[in-house]
This record gives sequence, C-alpha cells and structure tokens, in this order.
Amino acid sequence: MLVRDWMTEKAISVIPATSVMKASRIMKENRIRRLPVLDENGVVIGIVTDRDIKDASPSKATTLDMHELYYLLGELTVRDIMSKNPVCAKNDETVDSLAVTMIEKKIGGMPVVDQDNRLLGIITQSDIFRVLVSITGVSMGGMQLAFDLPVSEGKLHAVLDLLRGNGAQVISILSSLASAEAETYRVYIRLLPLPEEDANRIILKIKEHFPSSLRHHVPGIGRPFAG
Repeated sequence: MLVRDWMTEKAISVIPATSVMKASRIMKENRIRRLPVLDENGVVIGIVTDRDIKDASPSKATTLDMHELYYLLGELTVRDIMSKNPVCAKNDETVDSLAVTMIEKKIGGMPVVDQDNRLLGIITQSDIFRVLVSITGVSMGGMQLAFDLPVSEGKLHAVLDLLRGNGAQVISILSSLASAEAETYRVYIRLLPLPEEDANRIILKIKEHFPSSLRHHVPGIGRPFAG
C-alpha cells in the first residue's frame, strides 16, 4: 500500500502572496481543509489549514467595522500564517507508516513530494480511511470473525479449512500481535455475505471445533453498502 496509489493527485495549492481571504474561499469552494504553499519552482515551502485561517481571523468581538475588517483580511497573506517546512510524504512510502507519522505529529494531512520537494499530491486522514475500508472488505458486507490463535501453532489453516469446507468465502484476513513475546495473536476474518441459516451453522461449527479461540463475531449486514 504505497502513498502514490492513494493520494489525491493535482492537489490544489497556493503561493505565499495569496491573500488569506482567497485561500479561505478556495478551501470552501473545494471542500478541503489544507493548502500546500509553493514557491516559484513548485517546491513545497509551507502549508496553510482552515485552523490557521480561523486563528488569524479577527474575533467576533472585534470593534473593527466591516470595511476595516475586510481591509485587514485583504492585506493578510498566506505567508503570514502558514506553517513553514511542513512534514511531507514521499510517494513511495507505505500508507501504514504514514498513518503512524500523522498520529505522532498530530496532523490530518501531508503534501506528497518528489525527491526535490516538488508537489505531487496530498494525502489526508480521509485517504487513510479509504485504505482501511479497502483492506478490510467491509464495504462488501458479510460477517467478521475474531480469533485469538496460538503463535506457535498452525491453527489459522485449520480455521480456514473449516470455513471453506462449509461454503464460506473469505474476503480478508487481518492479524495483529500485541508484542514480540506474545503467545497469541488476534486474527480478523471477513466472509462474503451468507444466508442467515448458513452463517449460524458456520458459527456453531466454529464454536464446536475452536471453543476457546473465537473471541466474537459481528453478524453480516446481508448485502454490500453503497460507499
């Protein structure tokens, strides 16, 4: 899962001399929350967000009249409020490593740049959510099963054999390990939608053969949702 496959290409950007009012209008018209700031060579030198604009705008309690307010905002430029040298992503980075960076830096989006720091696109939390939906297969509906399986045993193969032997089709398999020393790992398996009778029969089979491993199951929604 590389950034280049999930980023928004042709990201909308501004230059340092762009007025704050214009930047605000661009964000509202395009329903976006951040704008990379580029120099004359297309190099990312900053980023401005809707929060920056809100913080720079006069309070509603200001004593300025409307003409003074518009003059002030018209004189203020992106250069005055942007965050310089923003954290950027490379298009060949993995999305999961980028998600870690976003959490650590407490940011909701990053410009994607080439080796010369020129803008290639932008990736945001919404794109990370799209990745999550894609790899889990949740948009296809179906039932999700969760197991705690021993690390040292090949129980996953046995679980999959049971599912397939009972007519279930697997959409996705995800696993996580609490630590390198953990003796069990959590496995999430999502199945294509099944008739309720078949789904109940499979759950009974699993409880019979793996009574201590099945942690929970989330019933299917019957059919895929439009996402």
